[in-house]
Amino acid sequence: MHILQSVLQIVVALVLLNVWLLRTQKGTPYRGGGADSMKAEFAFYELPPWSMYLVGILKVGVAVCLIAGVWINRLVFPAAALLCLLMLGALAMHVKVRDPLKRALPALGMLVLSVVIGLLSRQA
Repeated sequence: MHILQSVLQIVVALVLLNVWLLRTQKGTPYRGGGADSMKAEFAFYELPPWSMYLVGILKVGVAVCLIAGVWINRLVFPAAALLCLLMLGALAMHVKVRDPLKRALPALGMLVLSVVIGLLSRQA
């Protein structure tokens, strides 16, 4: 199970880093309201500009903890728990703006993976 947990941690971490470090200025079919950047997506949700930076710092921090957690297991559960909260917030934003389910699927998938990672980390 430790190998599965480690693989999931790395996959989730790489997805977070990709979205928040490489793709913030790019549109995807999953951005809320069809926004063409992260900044536009947060504006579409009517969130203050600073919230994008806070969420980005938290998600990059989660990614770093998940990677480090391959060697330091005590980092994994708090990181997975925080990611669960962030993904619940993302899902709430998609519901708020009445996005189609397709746009919420990545957040839902990350929520499920973070729950699995958190549960596996408690068994280690």
